[in-house]
Amino acid sequence: MSFDEAARPRLVARYEGEDTSVTTKRELNGWYSYAIAAEVFAVVGTGLFLPVTLEQLARENGVLFSDRLTPCVEIPSSGNTDNARKSLSARADGEDEKQCIVHFLGSDVTTASFAMYTLSAAVLCQAITLICFSSFADHGPYRKKMLMTFAYIGSIVSGLFLFVGPSLYFLAPILVVFGVTSLGCSFTLLNAFLPLLVTNHEDNRKLEDEVEDFELEALNPDSTSVHRSSPEKLTRDLERSAKISSKGVGLGYAAAVSVQVLSVIVLVIFSKTSIPKTSPTFPMRTILFFVGIWWATFSIPTFLWLRPRPGPPLPTQSKRPFQQTKLTTFMFYTRFSISSFWGTLKRAVRLRQVVIFLFAWFLLSDAIATISGTAVLFARTELKMGTIAVALLSITSITFGMIGAFAWPRVARYYSLQPKTVLICCVAMMEIIPLYGLLGFIPFIRSAGVGGLQKPFEIYPIGVLHGILMGGISSYARSVYAPLIPEGSEAAFFALYAVTDKGSSAVGPALVGWIVDRAGTIRPAFIFLAILVLLPGPLLWKLDMEKGRDDAARMVATGRRASGQGVALSDGFAEDDRSD
Repeated sequence: MSFDEAARPRLVARYEGEDTSVTTKRELNGWYSYAIAAEVFAVVGTGLFLPVTLEQLARENGVLFSDRLTPCVEIPSSGNTDNARKSLSARADGEDEKQCIVHFLGSDVTTASFAMYTLSAAVLCQAITLICFSSFADHGPYRKKMLMTFAYIGSIVSGLFLFVGPSLYFLAPILVVFGVTSLGCSFTLLNAFLPLLVTNHEDNRKLEDEVEDFELEALNPDSTSVHRSSPEKLTRDLERSAKISSKGVGLGYAAAVSVQVLSVIVLVIFSKTSIPKTSPTFPMRTILFFVGIWWATFSIPTFLWLRPRPGPPLPTQSKRPFQQTKLTTFMFYTRFSISSFWGTLKRAVRLRQVVIFLFAWFLLSDAIATISGTAVLFARTELKMGTIAVALLSITSITFGMIGAFAWPRVARYYSLQPKTVLICCVAMMEIIPLYGLLGFIPFIRSAGVGGLQKPFEIYPIGVLHGILMGGISSYARSVYAPLIPEGSEAAFFALYAVTDKGSSAVGPALVGWIVDRAGTIRPAFIFLAILVLLPGPLLWKLDMEKGRDDAARMVATGRRASGQGVALSDGFAEDDRSD
């Protein structure tokens, strides 16, 4: 059977240009390929080498926290490597190691805070970008076009780090903002394909009659039994969504582990030369350059194989040609996107289960981002671990993240656990991480010198646990959210998911940075993390998946009935901008 034959229509299109063809293995491979491409930057870049590079670049321009006069690092000329070795090895001398501060944007911040503040600014910019442009993805062919645009912007930015040395350290935060924004936006667009891939999956052809009955029931806004008309379909779709999502996460983590192993080899090779002594960040910047190449290369199958799955056409401007300049067109569509996002937000507020999930996800994603960023900087500054040791920690975490992504679906099937239950279990177990860090405050444990993350080896079991739990959370969070989304609004609602995710992720790192600036140490931040991890649990427990899908179907049915056509327009924005 040819690709075109396999992609023959399954359902009647609701609008001109809608692609209801069956999801094929080739299309799924295109979807998986982008996870392989971008997850490497998410893990190797954002999760490890970006914060470490930011901290080291700031350190090379900073002074000691204690006297604010002595340089933290003295980078010698190429012929004076003995002094360099002495200066750079001072990190491991116990009492000689002090927190460093750098003067940036008119304030003195610790080098660890410099990295945390930059990541907070990056995710905040990412959220603003999603608000301004995400609504285009649900109209026309823009979902895939925007995905590829962000992919190649991000890959280019990652490569540019090769040219950012200590004298240009102030450019590093700008590149981080562009890179993290591109990564988050592209993953949002990739996630928006997930409900479409599930809906059009080839297994659903066998259930076509059941689907038609479900849709006829959904078209009746007075119905009170939409989800009861096909409760098995919800279960099947949840399982399929979790399976596809888990495989994508697992393949992405596998790619990240492979690149992490290569990065350790690169670091070892560089350590045999004099380059790290004269330019400590150059090996890490070289790895970021390679990560950019990887991202660009493995995005090619996504470009070739992932079907655009276009949405309804964008609304048009007023029919007065003399007003349609480039500026007015740009303003029109900018207003359209912001208005559509506002409309999506208003629709989401009317969906109680979506609200519950997004509040829980806001808190959970904040905890995840803050724990990940804090762990790397804690290992670097408190445990005095070198770059290779931190890279090995990352490899440990991501390897077990890959194992967790593939293992959690098996555990769920064996114990008949719902996706929501798996997510709650992962959240409960995540609390172990900050609680273990807090053991370092107990006097007899502190005096023993081991326990409570006082020795470098202790952080590796924590990395194992973190990886296993992240594999489950990354796989199941979006599969729990996907059935709650009204049909035809996938990108807009996943943009709201990402804004909630990344908007919250700007809060935790900034608060940790504030704590570190005042305490001069990272350990007190574990108190904040222990509280933060607990908060989403009760909300997830309260979430009702069947009712959420029922509410989403009713909203679609009501919109269709009100508009008198296949797809309801975005709230607050008419198809023809007659107000102009």
